[in-house]
Amino acid sequence: MFGEMLENVRDRKPLIHNITNYVTVNDCANILLACGGSPIMADDINEVEEITAICGGLNINIGTLNQRTIPSMIAAGKKANELGHPVVLDPVGAGASNLRTSTALELLEKVQFTVIRGNISEIKTLATGNGTTKGVDADVTDSITEETLEQGAVFAKNFAAKTGSVIAITGAIDIVADRDKAYCIYNGNPMMSSITGTGCQLSALVAAYVTANPGMALDGAAAAVCAMGLCGETAYKRLADLDGNSSYRNYIIDAIYNLDGKTLDRNAKYKII
Repeated sequence: MFGEMLENVRDRKPLIHNITNYVTVNDCANILLACGGSPIMADDINEVEEITAICGGLNINIGTLNQRTIPSMIAAGKKANELGHPVVLDPVGAGASNLRTSTALELLEKVQFTVIRGNISEIKTLATGNGTTKGVDADVTDSITEETLEQGAVFAKNFAAKTGSVIAITGAIDIVADRDKAYCIYNGNPMMSSITGTGCQLSALVAAYVTANPGMALDGAAAAVCAMGLCGETAYKRLADLDGNSSYRNYIIDAIYNLDGKTLDRNAKYKII
């Protein structure tokens, strides 16, 4: 099933509008090209509605938040909702500052998101209205483990029911849930946390998958998370003695480019709660 979703991305070549952060904008563009999609980066209030209208999906990322782009995010999100386009929110660093937290909560109030993807600290901040995130990384007290997995799945399902969104919580074990069903995903490699932007890339990838597979937001998001984790595993196997995190980043993009549906179906590691 996940493999078919990957092939749909390649066949349908979804055009994704990204309002994202300037630290990882190039990587997000390249991951979309690698998976078979196409990126547009536009964040000026004078064009975001027009750009969103010609795209199939929208990816909003608050990683380098500023007052200029907040109205753009809201306007683009509302336009995408009006057109019935999928919208992904990546609430980077929610809980680290009042601005990030209040903006993320305002976005949730004014835009209906198809998928909300973040680490457990960011998602808990959105659910509770406050948080203790350390920068853009998950607080160590919030980590998802086998011992806390069922509790995490219940939390994700409840937040999905509250928001009407698919909730994707990524970490050592990933949880992708709607109100009724949670995928617990085991693909990935710890070295992925040594690269700035793997989460940002994943949100762009999720936008491509849910756009190319209409009406299947939960399964599309889970497929994207499995694909990214699997490509992290593949990239790690390529590392030579003198390679580091820069090479690893490029190898992940290469792996996304070369991934096919059969390989994804064969190697996706998950269980359903």
